[in-house]
Amino acid sequence: MAQKPSIPKGTRDFGPFEMARREYIFDTVKAVFKLYGYSPIETPAMENLTSLLGKYGEEGDRLLFKVLNSGDAFAGINPEMLQNSNSLSLKVCEKGLRYDLTVPFARFVVQHQNEITFPFKRYQIQPVWRADRPQKGRYREFFQCDVDVIGSTSLLNELELIQITDEVFKRLGIDVTIKINNRKILSGIAEVVGHPEKLTDITIAIDKIDKIGLDEVKKELLERGIDQKAIDAIEPVLNLKGTTAEKIEAMKPVLEKSATGMKGLEEISRVFELVQLAGVVQETELDLSLARGLNYYTGAIFEVKAKGVAIGSICGGGRYDDLTGIFGLPGVSGVGISFGADRIYDVLTALDKFPAESSSGTKILFANLGEKEQEYIVPILKKLREAGVASEIYTEVAKLKKQFDYAEKRSIPYLVIAGESEILKGVLNLKNLATGEQVEITPAELIARFL
Repeated sequence: MAQKPSIPKGTRDFGPFEMARREYIFDTVKAVFKLYGYSPIETPAMENLTSLLGKYGEEGDRLLFKVLNSGDAFAGINPEMLQNSNSLSLKVCEKGLRYDLTVPFARFVVQHQNEITFPFKRYQIQPVWRADRPQKGRYREFFQCDVDVIGSTSLLNELELIQITDEVFKRLGIDVTIKINNRKILSGIAEVVGHPEKLTDITIAIDKIDKIGLDEVKKELLERGIDQKAIDAIEPVLNLKGTTAEKIEAMKPVLEKSATGMKGLEEISRVFELVQLAGVVQETELDLSLARGLNYYTGAIFEVKAKGVAIGSICGGGRYDDLTGIFGLPGVSGVGISFGADRIYDVLTALDKFPAESSSGTKILFANLGEKEQEYIVPILKKLREAGVASEIYTEVAKLKKQFDYAEKRSIPYLVIAGESEILKGVLNLKNLATGEQVEITPAELIARFL
């Protein structure tokens, strides 16, 4: 019995219709990246597991797809290793699928440091993999569109990423809220509540506030060893309302005994000043509950939410001061932001914001009525393609009804018919399949019409 075809949960096939829409997203994002001077790179789907483990926090480690070594991978495993999943993984798996594009980028920068010019501005559009539970808007394989600049501490880089975000979503026709915070502020909060060593635990818990709510976050903080007094001090910060300026002023007395926290307030204040000067159109706000649970963030952090669609963040990122240090090049600061192409696709679908373009990309289909007609059409078809007009000929000689149906199913907007009478007159019959309009036109007029 033949095996029923299937794909792993959390992955998807994309047909021509979906790919046309996905390429619209990729092309829009890529055009903005290039506009701001960023250059493309690519890295392998697999990285050495040692490059990935420990970079994303304990939850991130659990979501890594690990690639089993070839041969007898479990030979020589002793019972003690079974108690530690990371130790076991490193023994039986030398490689893992990349969890994001940022850590591989840091590895790339260190490995190619003598070939690149700093500050180095790169973009990268590739798939990543996470062993997560599949659900709406969350997949095990998905594309990220990353843009980063490394080798500069200037806050102008943060501004540029916000401007890029603003421009991308303006072009896509999506209204968003750009939420901004600073990990130094969160570090300062951890300090003033007496738990500087628990910053990671605090940020991991706070990062879930949109998903599980404040009460569950407080419960998790208790489970992570944060005492009730500290939680009571953190709660008002998470509930703080008002304008960005009002929030910053309210936080100054809270963080006045933390130099790190005050530095974070200074940085975030400057970022918002620059945002105002730059005339960013999309809504921006200071969200003190924004934590971004990844361990490597050290400064500004960003998250973007679409308005009018119940879905998680569609874009996020932040500054990392020493991510390259883990690969032997300390003190190189970078900042980046990642656009989630799959969630953006879902948002555009929900809002019906995709442009009304054909799924195939083909503008014109030539009907095939026989050999004589083929000989008339082929040279015209060649000239159309040379002029950049996507066009094709129905390859089989068939009834016109069948060829009409083919064009409609492929969403090809125009059908050209050239029969004996058209050939004698040196013209073509052009039919608009959407309106039903039909006109006689010369080959030269046809080409000029679609340029």
